[in-house]
Amino acid sequence: MINIGKINKLNVVKQQGADVYLDDGTSGKVLLADRKLPANCKVGDSLDVFVYVDSEGHLAATTKKPLAQVGDIAWLKVVSLNYVGAFLDWGLPKDLLVPFSEQYHEMEVGRSYLVKVFLDEQNRIAATTKIDKLLSDESTDFEVGQKVSLIIADRTDLGVKAIVNNSHWGMLYENELFQPVRKGQKLDGYIKQIREDRRIDLSLHQPGYGKVVSLTDSILAKLKANDGVLMLSDKSPPEAIYAAFGVSKKVFKQAIGALYKQQLITIDKSGIRLVN
Repeated sequence: MINIGKINKLNVVKQQGADVYLDDGTSGKVLLADRKLPANCKVGDSLDVFVYVDSEGHLAATTKKPLAQVGDIAWLKVVSLNYVGAFLDWGLPKDLLVPFSEQYHEMEVGRSYLVKVFLDEQNRIAATTKIDKLLSDESTDFEVGQKVSLIIADRTDLGVKAIVNNSHWGMLYENELFQPVRKGQKLDGYIKQIREDRRIDLSLHQPGYGKVVSLTDSILAKLKANDGVLMLSDKSPPEAIYAAFGVSKKVFKQAIGALYKQQLITIDKSGIRLVN
């Protein structure tokens, strides 16, 4: 079955002049809008294509990959406006419509917005800025330590809200952010905690001792590359530690503490040193 608004693997079944037709074996022929097969592709081969409904209501496909598929949330720029709504650049020749009914406020050309891509009742692909109603505040199936995909949203007094796996809201706390983030940015993150109210706390760093073990190897490698001396210690500012290793000060302190207990390093106010 063909999934409209998604990447599908379809077979090349016919080439007639400039027209190329694809099929999944069950849904009927789909015209390749590119009107040209990729190099080294021929009838009988399969292609990964994005499927949509064209202006005449027919299924069509393209080998071009959009910036978002149906069900995805993305940070997209408005390129034009008309009497039906706003149009977004999403990486395809035909821009993506946000109808006026799907806008919280009137959108402006040149500005970017967080939108969710969906299929309307006629199977046409559109987008909405009304994502709050489509996201849950409460976790039902996430686990602590689970790796997730994040999209950075708005800042709050506590930190930064992020969209988790295109389906839930989570929170990155300001005092645990050691790198700049911007609205619309896509990042990997981790479930740090599921609170009693089922709200999700997030981290950009893998929780648990496994992170510490990996970091100790990195610290030892950097010490060996710097003649056994590193001008970082448990007294160093968090920003300096993050710049060097991409981790929080807490994780760094755990790692050098483990190395110290193994008598592999010494620690003083200025830095750490390999034990000969």
